[in-house]
Amino acid sequence: MSSNFENDYNHIRSGGYGYYEQKRGLIAVWGKEAVQFLDGLISNDVKTLEDGVQMLAAFLNAQGRLLAVVSVLRQGDRFLFETEEATRENVFNNLFRFTYAGDFFVEDLSDNYRFIELFGLNPPPPNADGSISRSPDIFDSGFRFMGRARTETIALSNEAGPIRSDLLKISDELYEVLRIESGIPKYGVDMDETTIVPELGIDGLISYKKGCYIGQEIIARIHFRGHVAKQLTGLILSEPPAVAGSLTLELVGGELSSTQGKNAGRITSVAFSPKLGKTITLAFVRYDFLAKGTELRANGNTCIVHPLPFL
Repeated sequence: MSSNFENDYNHIRSGGYGYYEQKRGLIAVWGKEAVQFLDGLISNDVKTLEDGVQMLAAFLNAQGRLLAVVSVLRQGDRFLFETEEATRENVFNNLFRFTYAGDFFVEDLSDNYRFIELFGLNPPPPNADGSISRSPDIFDSGFRFMGRARTETIALSNEAGPIRSDLLKISDELYEVLRIESGIPKYGVDMDETTIVPELGIDGLISYKKGCYIGQEIIARIHFRGHVAKQLTGLILSEPPAVAGSLTLELVGGELSSTQGKNAGRITSVAFSPKLGKTITLAFVRYDFLAKGTELRANGNTCIVHPLPFL
């Protein structure tokens, strides 16, 4: 681990701000029938979304499997959908096909913006209405989207000025550690089209009071059954860092078992957390073994279940 990495990590975890720039998707939707169409497409209730407020939601297929996780921001009669680059095309295609069916318009704005994910120990929490207030001297332009775990994504216009030079630019290596510590799943790594949306355990992602939408029957069945078969959670390896750190590649995709040898799930992402002094993972763990402190095994290594986020 380089001294630059250690210094940058300590800066973020001691209360400093840093940003990670990445490609993401930003899709605009508007039209008189926008709310009607959107409510039939995503897992949350667009009808309840007030101007200037945002919500998390998911696009599903007919089997309730995940196509994309999005943040939705309402601006008057327009809705902005922010999502990962890996799911940008899925979101656009799922929306665009309805432009032939009524007063419904879609535009991909992604190439007009730069996207940064902002990290810090104590970023301000969302206000009661879901909006986020931040001093304009950090970023004075662009759209802010609440994150899933102590982060937020900001879409900055390509015409916006440079990012402040005193803000730490986060490397790919550091971002991966912060992402896993923060419990942020990545599409194509921790979630994909085999994932059933409630398995992510993300609060506020699903409305169980709205009407029908694609994949709703499967989601409702799981909800009224009482729990999912498995859920994304954290694991902390008990082995010393020198031992566990060498197992990172071996553990990714590794199967989990209980102390009695029963199948308990699968690991999806692995990193060493300097703050915890331990190797940590994101993993889908079967319901019977989700309790905090449960001991599991992965490739002969002991793992302890820990709820997300780690920090």
